[in-house]
Amino acid sequence: MENRKPLKRHLALQELSREHHHGLLLCWKIRTGFKREIELERMKAYADWFFQHQLQPHFEKEEKLWFPLLGESHEMIKKALSDHRRLSRLFNDQRELEKSLNRIEEELEAHIRFEERTLFEEIQKVVPEATLLAVLQELHEEEPADNWPDPFWQ
Repeated sequence: MENRKPLKRHLALQELSREHHHGLLLCWKIRTGFKREIELERMKAYADWFFQHQLQPHFEKEEKLWFPLLGESHEMIKKALSDHRRLSRLFNDQRELEKSLNRIEEELEAHIRFEERTLFEEIQKVVPEATLLAVLQELHEEEPADNWPDPFWQ
């Protein structure tokens, strides 16, 4: 088993890391739903709500505030933007729910791990401290409310 040290995250990136934690919880909830054989429609309804209220705003924040710091031509930014587009298509796919939910769970987790372990490390390494602090001033942290009325994962 791989033994990973906790990642040191710059204060300016900590809000995104907390939001990533919520995304990983979505992945866990989907896996739990499959284990408990929850109806696909119940899980998809929650996933759609999560996408609209938490994940889309998160993507927009990354794309507006963070990705420009490295530039659209940076390979890591190209990958992250491609991931965002692919994940958006998966969340919007209403045809094959089981397949979509499985792929959302797998691809969202992989995307979050990439951003946390690779992209954010690169941002912290190359973006000047003053720039990181300037972006921090633009953030308006709000703890996302997860008050979904059907906690199928419990």
